[in-house]
Amino acid sequence: MVTTGGGMGGRATTGRMVTLYQELRRRGASSFTEAASGLGFAPEEYERCRAELIALGLIVPTNSTHATVADVRDASWRPDADTVASVAPEIALLRLLDRERARLREHLAEADRAFSTLETLAGTFLRASTLAGSEVEVEALTDYRRIQQTLEDITDVIQESSASMHPGGPSRQAQARTLDRDRRQLENGVRVRAIYSRAHADRPEVAELLRMRIEMGVEIKVARTVPMNMVIADQQYALLPIRPEDGREGAILARGSALVRSYLGLYEHCWHTADPYGDETSVERGGDGLSEQQRAALQMLATGMKDEKIARNLGVSLRTVSRMLSELMQELGASSRFEAGVRAVRLGWLD
Repeated sequence: MVTTGGGMGGRATTGRMVTLYQELRRRGASSFTEAASGLGFAPEEYERCRAELIALGLIVPTNSTHATVADVRDASWRPDADTVASVAPEIALLRLLDRERARLREHLAEADRAFSTLETLAGTFLRASTLAGSEVEVEALTDYRRIQQTLEDITDVIQESSASMHPGGPSRQAQARTLDRDRRQLENGVRVRAIYSRAHADRPEVAELLRMRIEMGVEIKVARTVPMNMVIADQQYALLPIRPEDGREGAILARGSALVRSYLGLYEHCWHTADPYGDETSVERGGDGLSEQQRAALQMLATGMKDEKIARNLGVSLRTVSRMLSELMQELGASSRFEAGVRAVRLGWLD
């Protein structure tokens, strides 16, 4: 629809168009050019008003007399080039509403058809609620663009957690995509975790990415060895390389919790044995200051011994053991007592 401009200029133009319309109403079927020229309209001005009035349905092209129904139905009938007939405002409004209703019905029908088609094609793809029990799907993705689109699609449906590991450093282009996905997931309340290779984490460009991810709220850990690239979402989707030693060959998209839980078990093991990014240096130096009692407690903890038995073996209260282990967990950056024992052994604190 053609519209008039806003502000004082727009109101002035509308006022002149109303004046022209009133003149055409008075004349009936008449020359638009004559009516506009008689009111002092410049050619470019009355062309603009003519288009607006026709778009609003307030005038229609016709002949020097009003066209009859028979005229309109006659295929050979043609309106004069310049003659128009005015239409009552209420009639124009009703016709406009009818046209808009028809357009709306058409759009709704198109949307309904599109929804039905997508629902049929999607099936179980990217619908976590349908991938329950033993239902499993595996798809090989060999096109890099397809892999990136799959990551985008998964990002849009994650509801609870995202876990990834990266043995190498990302490209600058991948960094921008990573931060964008982080932002979208965190805004939706998703827990985002990532493991990086310690060797690559020391590179300046990767260190800057990790700093930005941590500031956004991503949990980052580093490990001496990261087995493969991996992305896991909500225990429903896992994206991992076809060949871990050569990521260029493509990726496998696994869907279904029965399969994805196995990959998540591997990820959790790597997560518990990795170091919180930025804390590993102070942790590695911390073992020298352990007391004999703390070292003994850690040794027993590493074997899976319960707090009550540790307290009996040390000859101290359970409360003392709980406090001591909590302090050691904090120093080790561990989220569980089992993880604290594993990390103490790996860091050589118990040698």
